[in-house]
Amino acid sequence: MPRQFLPALRGLLVPRTAITPPAAETKDLLAGNSYVSMTYAGVTNVWGTPGRADGWDMERVVVEGYERSIWTFKSVEAISKHASTLPIQIGRGGDERRFAETLDEHPLLKLLNHTSNPLETGDVFKKRLSAQLLLSKKGVFIEKTKSRGGTLVRLDLLPPDRVQIIPDDRNAEYVKHFEFTTYGGQVRELDPERVIWLRDPHPTDPFCGVTPLEAAGLSVDLDVKARTYNISFIDRDARPGGIIGIDLEGVDAREVDRIQKRLAPGAHNAGELALVGTGPGGMTYVDTSARPREMAYETLSSTSKGEILAAFGVPESIVGNASERTYANADREEWTFWDHTELPHLNLIASGFDSDLSDEWKVRYDTSRVQALEFPRRQAREEARKEFEAGLITIDEYREIAGRAAFGVPQSRALWISPQKAPVPANPQDAAALGLGPDPSAGGTPGGAPTGAPLPPGTAPDTAAADVAAARALGPGQTAATDVAAARGQAPLALPAGPTGTAAAVAAARVSNTITGPGDAAADVASAREAQDAALPGEAADDVAAARREVEVKALPQDDGFEVTDDDFDALSMAVAAAVTALLARQEGVILARLRAPKIRKYTRYWEPENDSDVRHVDADLDQDRVVSAARWADETSRTLAPILQQAAVATARKVGQALTGTDTVPPSAAAAAIITAAYAGEAITGFLAELADVLRDAQHDAEHVADLEGAVTRFYMSAEPALIARVAETCAVATINGAADAAAEHAGPSVVRTWGTRQDTRVRPAHKALHGKKLPVGTPYTVDGASLRYPGDPFAPIALTINCRCRLHYATDEEVS
Repeated sequence: MPRQFLPALRGLLVPRTAITPPAAETKDLLAGNSYVSMTYAGVTNVWGTPGRADGWDMERVVVEGYERSIWTFKSVEAISKHASTLPIQIGRGGDERRFAETLDEHPLLKLLNHTSNPLETGDVFKKRLSAQLLLSKKGVFIEKTKSRGGTLVRLDLLPPDRVQIIPDDRNAEYVKHFEFTTYGGQVRELDPERVIWLRDPHPTDPFCGVTPLEAAGLSVDLDVKARTYNISFIDRDARPGGIIGIDLEGVDAREVDRIQKRLAPGAHNAGELALVGTGPGGMTYVDTSARPREMAYETLSSTSKGEILAAFGVPESIVGNASERTYANADREEWTFWDHTELPHLNLIASGFDSDLSDEWKVRYDTSRVQALEFPRRQAREEARKEFEAGLITIDEYREIAGRAAFGVPQSRALWISPQKAPVPANPQDAAALGLGPDPSAGGTPGGAPTGAPLPPGTAPDTAAADVAAARALGPGQTAATDVAAARGQAPLALPAGPTGTAAAVAAARVSNTITGPGDAAADVASAREAQDAALPGEAADDVAAARREVEVKALPQDDGFEVTDDDFDALSMAVAAAVTALLARQEGVILARLRAPKIRKYTRYWEPENDSDVRHVDADLDQDRVVSAARWADETSRTLAPILQQAAVATARKVGQALTGTDTVPPSAAAAAIITAAYAGEAITGFLAELADVLRDAQHDAEHVADLEGAVTRFYMSAEPALIARVAETCAVATINGAADAAAEHAGPSVVRTWGTRQDTRVRPAHKALHGKKLPVGTPYTVDGASLRYPGDPFAPIALTINCRCRLHYATDEEVS
């Protein structure tokens, strides 16, 4: 009988002719309605277990179970192709994804990743190894060849059906040696040290492995038989579409023979009408095309397919059919395949080569670039991000979940409620670093209360809120600023109430405040420039130097109380200038690199065609907004300057507290001035980059090459960068120092009185000249041209009243003033 008509796997049940058992046990489809796709012949080894793998005919497995069953073939291909394309690594330490340390030079790496033997590359060798492990009940046998110096130089896969395992008859070792029958018929004896024996272990027999094909044998058999039956049915059956019966009396016999031949078998004759004879004068019609006999093929095929794929652990989407699945379901199936099928298979293969390494080094397939394995980690990161945004975990905890190293700094250890509003320090040391409390090493307050504690709620008569109410009686009526001051006594951080986030807090303050607040930073700058006459100062650095040479400050009480000095402003201004200079230098480098990037130049007139058919060169300009990426740099500016400004604010607040109350308590509101000022610095960078985007837009009118645009960027930074650095440094220094001092003075109590002081030179604004020497209780804003200023450089005030301002406040108690 031709091979194609043999049962698909029944041949596996027949022991090979080389084995002559005394009484062979055969199990097949007809044996008690049970099925096992193997037969052992009663041969036992020294351990008393039957030789289960001896009857496994590898040749028939490949021909009838692998080559003729599409689902077996696709399952083996799906698993083995991944094993062939992934590179091999040797390393130690780390986690399941990456080694902490890897070896770049080792004989195994060369053999498994490049050339295993003269006939096979590393990829071909790994693919055949994987396929044999899935199909062979004996397992896989790899012969190792070493040089005289003991270096591994070659790996060869031995045909499993040509290898005989010889157990150790002394029970000292499992395997005494292996016998390999070469293609020339010679028997070679191989020492166990020269052979790597890999198998998916059998639960009871150490000399036998297991294969998915064994469990799927019945389904494979049914699938192949159903296909064979239907092919045979089509080839041998030619039922007509219908039969017409007529009276053939008087019809010539040759004509009847011709009609009968119409019923000849063959697929080419199916569906035709057939003419047959009936009784005299009769005529009938029989419809035979209602439904061909299909042996319920569709249901049988679908069931067999599902069972075969389940045995191998391969979802249907992996073998090419992802229909009726959502993207999420397909991703889940792919991850399931890798996690439950492919990774254990790869680890089993890799473990066989560990014997050639020391104990601390391991062989592993490099799966770091497999996107499917990112599915659970991606979900974990998404959940962690939501928890961080809700203020439930810290930055360091998120990075640990994401598989990254923790920063280990106060900002990353703190809880941010929400991340854009205020930090909750993890310990007193972090609170001091975040500007929310004094250094624990400096001790507590004299009264024994812990320093840096949040303000108490405004319920008792002696609370901060009551002090603020008493201060209101000394000055004008209530304003929005005083209301905000009162709110400070009820919340840990003295930011305006409203939505979370610095920008949202500023917006809320502007809405609830009766003070005329500023608009967007860019519009304020433009308005200020239009409102000022030609006598507006030039560059900030030069103006400050000239002002100091001409300064004639009116004598104010300097012997008592507190007043910030030029050194306070200069130190912070230089620190901010250094940070902004470094940031702008990096910014310029990134923007120049983006101009050269192929992704940016693609589909523009700056793309260099690679050939005549390259369609990526079109007559279009670059997207200058994408090049400058203003939003990213504004955020980075705020994050860069915030720690610097917070540190200066804390130092200033401590000086004020020591001068006025004898304590170094730092109120939380002192850090608020630094946070808000850092946000305004980010807006200044946004305006700067908007001007750069305009320069790039104009430059593209005449630029023929990217180099022309690079030159325009370089010239812009050379001309505009110094003025921006000086303006940001001076503005941040004035607003932060004055804001922190005012917050600390307000925290000291309602008895503090402040006096406005100017430089009294030609650069002083007329509006500020009118304020010189004016005394007001702390918490009461100064009114200037219909607007209110809490202190010089107040970021909530119109920019025309704060830009290039060099004024300061002198703080003293009522007793000192009197």
